[in-house]
Amino acid sequence: MGGRLAGKVAIVSGGATGMGGAASELFAAEGAKVAIIDRNGEAAGKTAAAIRARGHVAEHFVADVSDEAQVEAAVKAATEKLGPVTVLFNHAGTIVIKPFLETTLQEWDWLHAVNVRSMFLMTRAVLPGMIAAGGGSIVCTSSISAVAATPNEVLYDTTKGACHMFARAIAVEFRDRNIRCNAVCPGFIRTPHGLREVADLGKLGVDVSDAAMAAQQGRIGEPEEVAKAALFLASDESSFVNGAHLFVDNAFTAI
Repeated sequence: MGGRLAGKVAIVSGGATGMGGAASELFAAEGAKVAIIDRNGEAAGKTAAAIRARGHVAEHFVADVSDEAQVEAAVKAATEKLGPVTVLFNHAGTIVIKPFLETTLQEWDWLHAVNVRSMFLMTRAVLPGMIAAGGGSIVCTSSISAVAATPNEVLYDTTKGACHMFARAIAVEFRDRNIRCNAVCPGFIRTPHGLREVADLGKLGVDVSDAAMAAQQGRIGEPEEVAKAALFLASDESSFVNGAHLFVDNAFTAI
């Protein structure tokens, strides 16, 4: 591995497992000091310990990233422990899969809190220090669902549409302060979240067979493939990439 994030401090929200866990490990291997912020303290601790066992730097901080006080406390603790944050990967998220007319207001509010409000809170908490440090890179996890709707995922698709524009709007407002903000947009990925999505859609009559998956995106993606895309956006290699949406979907959204 090279040092594509050498000298940087990176926060990964939802960085304990899945794509977030893969990003935490890759960012650390590329030289960043990594702060994992996740509500699953046990999993976050294991990932951080595994990173340290490989000789890299990682700490974990337990927080519900939809809660303002917890986010501010976690970001403050991470900054005090590791230094000014220059990379933020807003990855934390979840999903609701059910027919729209069966969804509830509580589910709508909860999903927006986890998927959208968390990005607002994390970004607002990190930006002052990032600006003071001279700039940095913010990466937000959007989805193919921001532009390609799926039956029984109205709530999820709506949140990812918001993530899509959040990344672009932050890029426009903070470009003159040396802040870049981009979105990585995964297709169907082999994580617990992704496999549960496929299984639940199948139960609701959506064709998620191997043949359908092959037609849509060739095969199911791997968490490491998303992490590599996020690494590019986080690193200085993408220094003139700002307000972009990088799809990691093997042409799913190009068809």
